[in-house]
Amino acid sequence: MTKHRQVNILILSASVGGGHLRAAEAMELALRQSAPTAAIRNIDVLTLANKAFRRIYGKGYLDVARRAPHFLGYVYDLLDRPREKEGEFEPDRLRVALEKLNMQPFLRLLKSERWDMVVNTHFLPAEIIGSLRSSGQISVLQVTVTTDFMTHRLWVQEPCDHYFVATSESAVYLHSWGVHPERISVTGIPIHPVFCRRKGRSEYIRSRGLGGALTVACPIEVVVVCGRNEELHRKLSQQPSPPRHRVEVLGYTTAIDELMAVADVVISKPGGLTSSEVLARGSVLAIVNPIPGQESRNSDYLLENVPFKIETLLNDPRRLTRLKTNARRLGRPRAAFAVAEKVLALIHPE
Repeated sequence: MTKHRQVNILILSASVGGGHLRAAEAMELALRQSAPTAAIRNIDVLTLANKAFRRIYGKGYLDVARRAPHFLGYVYDLLDRPREKEGEFEPDRLRVALEKLNMQPFLRLLKSERWDMVVNTHFLPAEIIGSLRSSGQISVLQVTVTTDFMTHRLWVQEPCDHYFVATSESAVYLHSWGVHPERISVTGIPIHPVFCRRKGRSEYIRSRGLGGALTVACPIEVVVVCGRNEELHRKLSQQPSPPRHRVEVLGYTTAIDELMAVADVVISKPGGLTSSEVLARGSVLAIVNPIPGQESRNSDYLLENVPFKIETLLNDPRRLTRLKTNARRLGRPRAAFAVAEKVLALIHPE
């Protein structure tokens, strides 16, 4: 990058769940390592929306996912269908108009500087930028980085210069929506660069205890991570556990990559980022309570490749080893760097 002027890169995400923000963080770190002289800004676009829109778009999604998950799945599938007739009333246009109306600070940001590239880890900013480009208001290059194993129609926001997807199936799906294969790269989902570094089990086990409780017969060591859910942390900390198990309940922690390096089995909802992190660490993922929609599709993809039942696994070391090997095969720990390399090539084509 030293032979070029300083490039100006804008990374855009949306705080609808945590995965999009984590993917944006991964892209920021990878781009800073790949292009140390570049000027990079990483922004959650919902911080540039009015309070009502931010509440409805961000927290509203989580509320519906918690209280009416099957309705959320219905809407997800409905929005993934093609329009039956060209020229009919398009709800997409109304949605974009409402987004622009409620995100004026974001529109000003786009027009305030000369951006060499915009990297989107959510379709909301990609949709707005696509609309502004179509109307000739801006001309910035943009790429979109998907954060699930199976791609939804809403990720296809044109004009877009390149799409980065997790799987070959997603690439085929984008092509069915008219995206030329030359504008699609199968890179995996960007995860924190720390997952590129191998970590031994003994290193972490010596540094702290392990714990958790499951109702399996054989003795186990499990860590339960509650994140910022303080009420859950308090309740689980008070729960007794069978003496045959070693138990530890954690709140928020920055040691997720180390915990996954230690784990034989990770029990989690199948979010795109969490699933990718587990695969990168070569652990086996036990899927629980996927949200209908993107998480159920992630679950379908993972179960096609890594099927198991926990009790059977824990009593069958050879099968567990095979599944962990399969997880490493599916893992793409350097996905963020693969995206970064392509992004920089798009800014400065040979």
